[in-house]
Amino acid sequence: MSVTPKNASEERPIRRALISVSDKEGLVDFAGELSQRGVQIISTGGSAAALKKAGLSVTEVEDVTQFPEIMNGRVKTLHPKIHGGLLGVRGNAAHRAAMEAHDIQGIDLLVVNLYPFEATVAGGADFETCIENIDIGGPAMIRAAAKNHSDVTVVVDKADYARVLQEMGERGGATSLDLRKNLAAKAYARTGSYDAAISAWFADAVEDAAPTRRVFAGVLRQKLRYGENPHQSASFYAAPDARPGVASARQLQGKALSYNNINDTDAAYELAAEFDPGQGPAVAIIKHANPCGAARGETFLEAYRKALACDPVSAYGGIIALNGCLDGPTAADIAKGFVEVIIAPEIDDDAQEILAAKKNLRLLSAGGLPDPASGGLTMRWVAGGFLCQDRDAGRVSADALKVVTKRAPSAAELADLIFAFTLAKHVKSNAIVYVKDQASVGIGAGQMSRVDSARIAARKAQDAAQHAGVKTPATIGSVVASDAFFPFADGLLSAIEAGATAVIQPGGSIRDEEVIAAADEAGAAMVFTGMRHFRH
Repeated sequence: MSVTPKNASEERPIRRALISVSDKEGLVDFAGELSQRGVQIISTGGSAAALKKAGLSVTEVEDVTQFPEIMNGRVKTLHPKIHGGLLGVRGNAAHRAAMEAHDIQGIDLLVVNLYPFEATVAGGADFETCIENIDIGGPAMIRAAAKNHSDVTVVVDKADYARVLQEMGERGGATSLDLRKNLAAKAYARTGSYDAAISAWFADAVEDAAPTRRVFAGVLRQKLRYGENPHQSASFYAAPDARPGVASARQLQGKALSYNNINDTDAAYELAAEFDPGQGPAVAIIKHANPCGAARGETFLEAYRKALACDPVSAYGGIIALNGCLDGPTAADIAKGFVEVIIAPEIDDDAQEILAAKKNLRLLSAGGLPDPASGGLTMRWVAGGFLCQDRDAGRVSADALKVVTKRAPSAAELADLIFAFTLAKHVKSNAIVYVKDQASVGIGAGQMSRVDSARIAARKAQDAAQHAGVKTPATIGSVVASDAFFPFADGLLSAIEAGATAVIQPGGSIRDEEVIAAADEAGAAMVFTGMRHFRH
């Protein structure tokens, strides 16, 4: 006894398909299955050639339209016999009459993936090449088919080939309305993201930093269990800018990344990338998006131990990032504690073997470092809109610093000052960072008062000294960085009381002279950067 499928009246048989794809992976197998089911295949250009080469029967689009491809393929599917076949509502008598009058046959399945515009831009192609990789006919057909999803199945992702074939197998060659709606939604998301990529590229090309309309798009990388808190839903999307990092990394082991893991791992890796691997190993340890330690060393093991010594208590359950390959000795030392995530450009075999015993530890190989000086945008939602700005790619060098005190910093102090200011860029404001021998020794973050940040950082250094069993905190003989100017001398004096001998800050306060005088009286060296690094 036959059973009528649920919602059979909403099923639409696939008898005629139009295929025009740039990415031909899986195409021949999919089209072959369609052909075996008796589906007539219409195709264009390279897609038609690939299908014919595989021995499949294909009707060329120009045989349907009775009009040749022209203008180097720019015009081939923009024709009433194509768009009428996609847009004609089968249950509308007037539409059916128009189709019969103009000899327009319905197209039941559209399979299109677009010219690789995003990949072309990412590959550094010139302006004209990028322009030629803007697909016109593809998006037009996709939008038409998705609009008429009551009758037409539209596929824009090769990952959906199997879904369509499965439904056709289960429903006698037809698809359900639920599937067609789902695929239509996906289709509009694809054309939307495609146009977003084009508009962003064009704005950059014409140097329009504030276009009238700004859109963003991403590709789902991971559905997350929840957001910052269990009552918040969340997902993780990869952006098309190909910046190496947590979105592009391969996870070698461990549990699925959480929302907070991803946020913290990004903060850790961006900080580690600030330090040129050509100048030696660097390690950053992050907790709740703030550094609790960062250091350079002759080896990664040394850098890790120095970074950990800054705040070993806060480092518990933290995120560790390296600016080079994670090796066995460093992995063995890290494995002694509890770590949520480790990310590095590479992970060697010894390190992987050692860390395999920590089954919950998430181990990420990013394949490269993000360029800290590169551009790009960051955004943040506010009520009714969003803020958009350039990524903070600002960096300071020794020759750009202005010595404002009677005493200039020594060479060792200068190197530590630059390290400290680089680190302060990645600490939530108000930020105070003490550094000694290319390692953080005290960090004060996110306080409403700069003097409180200075005191907290000094107190953390005292706690670290007590934890290590030494009497003298490492802030004695250190340098200190402030992410923004000292509005009063009190914050500076707190840092000097903690043992800092040299100071780096942006300058620009109306009380700069008062602050400089306080530094001179204490015999401290101070330099101005002329650049601040607020991080809210």
